[in-house]
Amino acid sequence: MSKRYWAPASASNNPAIGVLLVNLGTPEAPTASAVRRYLAQFLHDWRVVDVSRWLWCLLLHGIILPLRSRRVARNYAAIWGAQGSPLMAFSRGLSHAVDAALPGHEVALAMTYGEPSVRTALRAMAERGIHRVLVLPLYPQYSATTTGAVFDALARELMNWRDLPELRFVRDYHRDPAWVQAMAGSIRAHWQAQGRAERLLFSFHGIPQRFAKAGDPYPQQCQASAEAIATELGLAHGDWSLTFQSRFGREPWLQPYTDVSLREWAAAGLASVDVVCPGFAVDCLETLEEIAVENRATFIAAGGRSLNYIAALNASDGQVAAMQAVIAHHTSGWSGNAMHDHA
Repeated sequence: MSKRYWAPASASNNPAIGVLLVNLGTPEAPTASAVRRYLAQFLHDWRVVDVSRWLWCLLLHGIILPLRSRRVARNYAAIWGAQGSPLMAFSRGLSHAVDAALPGHEVALAMTYGEPSVRTALRAMAERGIHRVLVLPLYPQYSATTTGAVFDALARELMNWRDLPELRFVRDYHRDPAWVQAMAGSIRAHWQAQGRAERLLFSFHGIPQRFAKAGDPYPQQCQASAEAIATELGLAHGDWSLTFQSRFGREPWLQPYTDVSLREWAAAGLASVDVVCPGFAVDCLETLEEIAVENRATFIAAGGRSLNYIAALNASDGQVAAMQAVIAHHTSGWSGNAMHDHA
């Protein structure tokens, strides 16, 4: 039987509002063993892979993890920094920046997979006497595979609590005006510093097509995000395109595919592309290695001249302002004084 948990009776009645920023997660080290542990947890999630458990466990542990872990570890090693995984380092930087910008709030970071876990972060808030918590998954566009998995992690932990916090949950912010302005401002700044390519590509992480057919609104929200940013930039329809990256396995994923499109464009004579990834709040393996290294090489090998990756918002002023706006909207009506009696 799982251990029941609740805030200690001696906890102070902390008037602060807790804000829990949640990202996907990352291996603890760029090694095959650490990557294998991380991928095992990630790929065991039914939200991510929904095939029969007995069949999937055989495939995952017998074939996929042994073959994939070493290759993925090499990719992580190529981008690993002094502060560790870029996703972790940038997520921590964003969490600290948002915390500094929000007096009266206590901002913490959690990961759906790995540490710091949602469980760890929620318990730390409870032990500090925080009884109002806004959960903000760092995914502008909703998908059951990402935001849905965060909700599951919350539910698994809180089902064991005797004393629940007052909880609010941000489903998405894919067209939030402050976020759209921050994205457009980042792209403009890149163009001012580096020049502008012939085409702007919005590359989003893909999901299987059948997930979308089953009702996941992710592709529509990706399209809406790209259109809103393009409108903010004053782009004509032919100035930009939308594709999906990071497909896995043999079944069809959302299309058009990023790598296939880049090869086709280069072969057709397109010389330069700027790539931005609005689905990623911070830079990570999928942006720094998959786009900036692998897909750049793909484009150039097919005849293109240059592919420039535009960095994620990370802990920029624009990102912090966008987070402030989203948090202010979703905590509206919460005063600084807790209404819950925990004496």
